[in-house]
Amino acid sequence: MSSSATKLEPVAVHMDIDDTFLRLRLADGRELAVPLAWFSKLSTATEEQRNNWRWIGGGIGVHWPDLDEDISVENLLAGKPSGESQGSLKRWLEERASGRKQSS
Repeated sequence: MSSSATKLEPVAVHMDIDDTFLRLRLADGRELAVPLAWFSKLSTATEEQRNNWRWIGGGIGVHWPDLDEDISVENLLAGKPSGESQGSLKRWLEERASGRKQSS
């Protein structure tokens, strides 16, 4: 007899963010808090920028359009902080300070 397991992606249904933590409540009842310091763009963003977010894929991730930042629930559960390099962050901060739009 064979069985196939269906992998269900973790889905967030609620999020809070402040100067210190990103907190998610998942559909299955788990709650997760990660340090904002894991995500350089979020930790340097204004409150207004941090609060301008939307769900990706119905809650499998979060997107911040002002920051060009995407974070998946799966990576948070795995304990993976942002992989952004310091050079990339520095360029982004310089572009943000000068008012230029970041090129892709």
